[in-house]
Amino acid sequence: MVRIVENLSEIADRYDAVFCDLWGCLHDGVTALPEAVEALRGYRAGGGKVVLLTNAPRPRADVSQQLVGFGVPTDCWDTIATSGDSARVAMFRGEIGNKVWFVGQNHDMTFFDPPAIVTDPVVIERVALEDATGIACLGPFDPFADPAVNRPQFLYAKQKGLRLLCANPDIVVDRGETREWCAGALAQLYSEMGGESLYFGKPHPPVYTLARQRLEQLGASVPDSRILCIGDGIITDIRGALGEDLDSLFITGGLARAETQTDRQPEQAALDAYVADQQLTPTYAVGYLR
Repeated sequence: MVRIVENLSEIADRYDAVFCDLWGCLHDGVTALPEAVEALRGYRAGGGKVVLLTNAPRPRADVSQQLVGFGVPTDCWDTIATSGDSARVAMFRGEIGNKVWFVGQNHDMTFFDPPAIVTDPVVIERVALEDATGIACLGPFDPFADPAVNRPQFLYAKQKGLRLLCANPDIVVDRGETREWCAGALAQLYSEMGGESLYFGKPHPPVYTLARQRLEQLGASVPDSRILCIGDGIITDIRGALGEDLDSLFITGGLARAETQTDRQPEQAALDAYVADQQLTPTYAVGYLR
């Protein structure tokens, strides 16, 4: 049985740092969630460090600007680690060659700015699929279209042996009340078709390595036993925490709101049935970050 807690402060003294998801935890894709903001403020006031650990395919500077637009104040977090930054490092080290077919939207173009931590980066050229040595997938061209619309291009790419770099392993996100497809859905389709997908965000190790590096840059040496992962994605946040042997706080009112019958808090029986079905058990659960 998963332990349901009332709020973060109930367990905060057990942890010196949190790796906190953004979408579905701190904001809803439109605006900040006030209770979550106050929870993280309170945690920091008690001496804890907050790393915002996100599968956003963009650099952390872009995510920081986006948070301002959502009304998330800077005093509720310390630093940011993004799937996009982790994936950018791999791309500029030549993981998918230097001629890249870009799958995504125009607002994601800062992904192609070389990261400072890569010395002697590969010169990346965005090209048509026919000329590509690899695919940089930051998200669908149309987030509301079924991922299957990409089958013709993916079949061609698979036959050429192109590797797909997935900068956001999330399958879906909820923007307010509207559900959208993410890059993870396309990468999953490509793999199912026999192509090779490379992942860099949650639940995969590279982004957790980056998050720990961000902590060290703050001057904080925190053992894994004192880190808590917070997130609403059972197959990203919770699977990732389990893979890294980190404790986790599952926000049930996000992507799994219906399955866990969450109003203010999840129904215990529904929550236990859900995690049993997923075969992924968090350390704690709460309806919403507060």
